[in-house]
Amino acid sequence: MSEQQTGRLYGVGLGPGDPSLMTVRAVEVIAEADVIAYHSARHGRSIARSIAERHLRPDHIEERLVYPVTTETTDHPGGYRGAMDEFYADAAARLAAHLDAGRTVAVLAEGDPLFYGSYMHMHKRLADRYLTEVIPGVTSVSAAAARLGAPLVEGEEVLTVLPGTLPEEELTARLATTDAAAVMKLGRTFPTVRRALERSGRLADARYVERATMDAERSAPLAEVDPESVPYFSMAVLPSRVDAPREESGMGEVVVVGLGPAGPLWLTPEARAELAAAQDLVGYSTYLDRVPVRPGQRRHASDNKVESVRAEFALDLARRGRRVAVVSSGDPGVFAMATAVLEAASEDPYREVPVRIVPGMTAAHAAAARAGAPLGHDYAVISLSDRLKPWEVIAERLRAAAAADLVLALYNPGSRSRVWQVGKARELLLEHRAPDTPVVLGRDIGGPGERVRIVGLADLDPADVDMRTILLVGSSQTRTVRRGDGTEVVWTPRRYPEG
Repeated sequence: MSEQQTGRLYGVGLGPGDPSLMTVRAVEVIAEADVIAYHSARHGRSIARSIAERHLRPDHIEERLVYPVTTETTDHPGGYRGAMDEFYADAAARLAAHLDAGRTVAVLAEGDPLFYGSYMHMHKRLADRYLTEVIPGVTSVSAAAARLGAPLVEGEEVLTVLPGTLPEEELTARLATTDAAAVMKLGRTFPTVRRALERSGRLADARYVERATMDAERSAPLAEVDPESVPYFSMAVLPSRVDAPREESGMGEVVVVGLGPAGPLWLTPEARAELAAAQDLVGYSTYLDRVPVRPGQRRHASDNKVESVRAEFALDLARRGRRVAVVSSGDPGVFAMATAVLEAASEDPYREVPVRIVPGMTAAHAAAARAGAPLGHDYAVISLSDRLKPWEVIAERLRAAAAADLVLALYNPGSRSRVWQVGKARELLLEHRAPDTPVVLGRDIGGPGERVRIVGLADLDPADVDMRTILLVGSSQTRTVRRGDGTEVVWTPRRYPEG
């Protein structure tokens, strides 16, 4: 800023509506300002001005920044966005003229100036040219939570603030996966927001707050609100889940949830939602440790080799009215807990217990992505564990898949108690595959011990394989290429040669 530009710009947060919730600093800045600027619709009324009115002086220069459009259509050649960009540029130029003349300019903003506020458009255009100070204000989210008298977030909970203008699918996914939420900008978006809350299973917990701290304030369970009565200055709130009542009545349900191969980055939004909504979590202790602890949830850990016992335990909980999530690594339907649960649920006394399966990222797909695209054509998935089927069956399937020239994803290749299967599988496959056939060894994909190696089939060393490793064995068409940056990638062509 040059020495001649002596004006100072303030973005003044006024709070949610009640003038008594303005900060002392906001009142001081308004009192010292030469110019008071505020946004308004074309009808001329400004909520920001009405909040600060008692602090305005007759000698204040008032700059009313009137939106050219709000929700109506426009014939501007750039459409709505073009009309608004032009308006903000013009408004910034008007304020810059005062600043260049050495005047102090205070731009009034409901709530907090940098929280979905119109002031930020002035800030982005002027703050790099003039001395600027932003005065924070009480947000509408804080005001709504205070009016509801319910904790918004507690402990390790996550608060998500969403504009109601998001597409319904996006709203649904985000509402399903968060602990607490505030959805702003309702008005015409209310029906969409309500549907998203219902689809995400959160409608019963949702509260509605309108014009918090203002004279016409209203709050109610959101499910009871008439969509035709909802103004723009309203909000949907999902309060804290801590200590929220979880009723047990009649039959519960079991949801088998795929966690993906590692930590939270691999969880789907649907899986996150089911884990958050469950009253009880059941699973192998190693996998259960991946799920964050939530107040009010019961956790039931067990050993990895008691799948049937674990399934029946979960179904018994559901019969008592509990909502149970059975956790499973990867995808629960791929060598995992979904089958164990469904086997038990197909027999008395569990036939009437609702069971749902929520998919997850498989270990095969995760390892393939890290290596390139080895599963780019037809492939077979085979478990090398002979704990639940004879080795003779495994060997027969390996020969058949190899003879058909399928890429192979080999699960459960080895453990402390199973040390010879990898070597035997290599011998069988070498009867049909070239010694240099690419083999991907993916260990602990997504975890702290992640390691991906590519070796030739003849060089596959069983000592390099443990229970956390998956093997991807290429077909005759699978290629290994070293790219310009030195990385080695494996891929299988989509087109298979004729003849």
